[in-house]
Amino acid sequence: MTAPGFLPTRQLVLVDLLGLMLATRPGERAVVAVDGPAGVGKTRLVGELVAIAPHVAGREVLSVSVDGFHHPRARRDADGRTAQTHYRDAFDYDALRRRVLRPFRAGREIVTAVHDVATDHAVQPDPIEPGEDALLIVEGVFLRRPELRGEWDATCLVTASSAGTPPCGDAGLLSSAAGDEGPHHLSDERSAGAQRLYQQQARLWQPTWIVDNSDLQRPELIVPDPEEPQWFDEASQA
Repeated sequence: MTAPGFLPTRQLVLVDLLGLMLATRPGERAVVAVDGPAGVGKTRLVGELVAIAPHVAGREVLSVSVDGFHHPRARRDADGRTAQTHYRDAFDYDALRRRVLRPFRAGREIVTAVHDVATDHAVQPDPIEPGEDALLIVEGVFLRRPELRGEWDATCLVTASSAGTPPCGDAGLLSSAAGDEGPHHLSDERSAGAQRLYQQQARLWQPTWIVDNSDLQRPELIVPDPEEPQWFDEASQA
């Protein structure tokens, strides 16, 4: 039970994390990636950051999920349904760059999604125009892969122990369309295999921050030490 006048531990951690993010490129638009496996609570965490931002931030904070940038099912499954094809073909990073990252950097409007993975249909949401010093949080899996490294001003890796993995609010846990298990309703082997491939590629790129989300009420915020390369082995085993 929280004593009167004191904020819950989770809220304190969120405020601390948001403060670190807001210090990224002050006075101009900035992009932060929130990365981690499906099921660790990334979407919930980012939603909470956006919700508290008006109360603690002096700049606009908005978010985009990479789940809105899946390839159509036919493209995702064209070469089979393996760990390798999921890691390689699940997402349309060209569309993410074209509709979000490039225009955001240029001070223009952005489009927050191009594809509904549940219906396997293209979508056309109204564009939004972020403020001139807005902070954009991009959330999803595989975001620290080598080909995206130059897109982010900072990165946050969210982890959770298998025993403490929270009920997932991630958009990846959408109900599957008939006949389609959905890109995150994968076999355990395929999902774990894709994560292993990703971790091997991402392991040399240290995240700016790590959030251990195993205990939803008491997440732990970690700022990795560049001189201690074991950071990833510890985080990836969570």
